[in-house]
Amino acid sequence: MVRRTKEEAQETRNSILDAAERVFFEKGVSRTSLADIAQAAGVTRGAIYWHFAHKGDLFTEMFDRVLLPLDELKAASQDPNEPDPLGRLMEICTVCVRDTANDPRRRRVFDILFLKCEFVEDMGPVMARYQTNMREGLTKVETGLRNAISKGQMPADLDTKLAASMVHAFVGGALRDMLFLPDATDFAAQAEQMVEGMFDALRLSPALRKDYAARRSDRAAN
Repeated sequence: MVRRTKEEAQETRNSILDAAERVFFEKGVSRTSLADIAQAAGVTRGAIYWHFAHKGDLFTEMFDRVLLPLDELKAASQDPNEPDPLGRLMEICTVCVRDTANDPRRRRVFDILFLKCEFVEDMGPVMARYQTNMREGLTKVETGLRNAISKGQMPADLDTKLAASMVHAFVGGALRDMLFLPDATDFAAQAEQMVEGMFDALRLSPALRKDYAARRSDRAAN
């Protein structure tokens, strides 16, 4: 009986998240109330408060569940015992872009985040959480790049902080582009090729070496 109760609670939680996703997508986050979500989910507002502290908490949970499949790959890229950390990093980028192009749910959630969410007033904590996630993401990518350097997969003098920013910007830019210009690029078919090209740039570009600024100053002086 307890097991069944837990299963029912999880089903209710998932139905609330599904409803929030639909209503946020249709109305935008700021125009959506918890009453709207409760009505769409067929539950009371009390049921929502039993599972989620506030709208921002609900929004965060909705966003987090589409990113869970990447957690294992992220951990592998940072694992010093992983023989191919560069491959895991490339796989993370490819999966994120390709799966978003192929999966309507993931695309819908990113559409809400990038196009239908105003980070004002009651969404302030969500903005802070999103910024924290971005910082953590940059740190994890940089750790993965350093791991790749230790395995001889990237140049020893790679500016890992700058390179991590480029990786992060590439993924974010690809997600935004597929939402704004869905017909401009076949992200589902070309995600792997684009990711390979981006990491080739990290590996080969003189502009991404730690001494680049000094060498550029020397050239200017001469």
